[in-house]
Amino acid sequence: MKTINGAMFAKMVSNASRLLDINRDKIDSLNVFPVPDGDTGTNMSLTMKSAIREIKQCKTNKLSDVAENVMRGALKGARGNSGVITSQVLRGMCTIFKEVQEADAKIFAKALKNATDVAYSAVTNPKEGTMLTVSRMISECAVASKSKTIEELFDEILVRGEEALNLTPELLPVLKKAGVVDSGGMGLLTIYKGMYKAIIGEEIEEGEPEVEVKGDEVTLEHADVLNLGTIEFGYCTEFFITNLKRKTTLADIDRFREYLMTIGDCVIVIGDLEFVKVHVHTNNPGRALSHALELGEIDKVKIENMLEQNRELIKKYNAEKKKLGMLSICSGEGFEAIFKDINVDQVIEGGQTMNPSASDIADAACKINAENIFIFPNNKNIILAAEQSKQLIEGKKIHVIPTRTIPEGIAAALAFNPEEDADVNKINMLHAIDNVVSGQVTYAVRTTKINDFNLKKGDIIGLDDKRILAKGENILECTVSLIDVLKESMHSSINLYYGYDMGEDEAEVVRQAVQDKYPECDVELFNGGQAVYYFVISLE
Repeated sequence: MKTINGAMFAKMVSNASRLLDINRDKIDSLNVFPVPDGDTGTNMSLTMKSAIREIKQCKTNKLSDVAENVMRGALKGARGNSGVITSQVLRGMCTIFKEVQEADAKIFAKALKNATDVAYSAVTNPKEGTMLTVSRMISECAVASKSKTIEELFDEILVRGEEALNLTPELLPVLKKAGVVDSGGMGLLTIYKGMYKAIIGEEIEEGEPEVEVKGDEVTLEHADVLNLGTIEFGYCTEFFITNLKRKTTLADIDRFREYLMTIGDCVIVIGDLEFVKVHVHTNNPGRALSHALELGEIDKVKIENMLEQNRELIKKYNAEKKKLGMLSICSGEGFEAIFKDINVDQVIEGGQTMNPSASDIADAACKINAENIFIFPNNKNIILAAEQSKQLIEGKKIHVIPTRTIPEGIAAALAFNPEEDADVNKINMLHAIDNVVSGQVTYAVRTTKINDFNLKKGDIIGLDDKRILAKGENILECTVSLIDVLKESMHSSINLYYGYDMGEDEAEVVRQAVQDKYPECDVELFNGGQAVYYFVISLE
């Protein structure tokens, strides 16, 4: 195969998505920290599935059109850091494909190089030993290649990709300590392997992924109506054609449908020679009706002025709009209730093992009728997706407060003052999160040695957002040990948020033990309802 066209590229992306879905559990298991929150493979898989959904909406098989839809779908569905970087790899690749009708080995190499450049530019502080390294080494190999066919090019880059993946532990010491390769790098290599299988005609049957159905729709009442786009065709026109003339044929109905598409959009013409239902958005309802009369009689005509409806909606929306709003991301019904109690406008589910996509975050932000919106990611793996969501939102000023934990998000929300402007609130929020120290208590999911701890699968461990800091025989012992490491003399309050698999009575025993050890502090217990962690802890 010397070139690929749009149909082949669509198949390559589809195959990549399938192979990634089959291997996502394996990729998830490569998470460096031995805690049950590895979700790199899942995030990348869901990002690819979003691209597939958009491909299915593509009206042509032109490479430029398919590439445009892949870009848009990947951006909408980008989840977690790995998903965002994946979307940028696809964006860089597709930017080149949009300019050509077919891509040979040389153009494909250029696309891989651009994919790397765009991916690196998306990360503030790129680290070597990650999926970026794998992308870079693959693209360097491609550019230097003398391959004449696409198959030969992939034969080379896949070998180089394996070498790059095996090099990641040498470039990133934490990988070497954990005895794993980079999970994102594994995911990216899996994507390219899936593409290669499509090129050589190998079908991937096992584990074909289902299309993810989006949860809550953004209704018109909750959407940012200022950013719904310009109404090109202002009149919603509906009617029936009945008592069709004897000379009318099915071909005439088809031609009528084609004519409506020249004067409007959202065209629906369904029926037969007995009865036809028509719907069209157009600026010329009369022309639609007059052409329909050539086929038969018209009945039940309804014409609505969408321009006026839009003006009224915008008028109402602007009347209710406020200056400032807040959006928080968290896991657990208890945490969701806490954020709502402190006047956060929207709370969406997300956190370890369930990173929301950039599109999810943008949709939630659009439901907030405010000029300025503060977003609290509350997880370091969601910050990049939150930043990415800015590209999907118009008409609002988005401020991402880089909260890495839920306690930091709570502190930021408590610092909110609706009487102050956005800049003052942002400064206050950043100061607030600086005064919070957070930790989590969970369990090891494998036997390993890390951060000077010899861990066995199932051990109770305590950690902050960077390191494992404590190990205990049970939850109580580990929680107290973790707090002892985290606590400094200025801390006067300790908050314990217990997870969904702990009872309140069991959590109260831990709270009392902490209170007994630190009588100078106020120790409070809250139901967080979170998965993965027995306790989320904050010290202030």
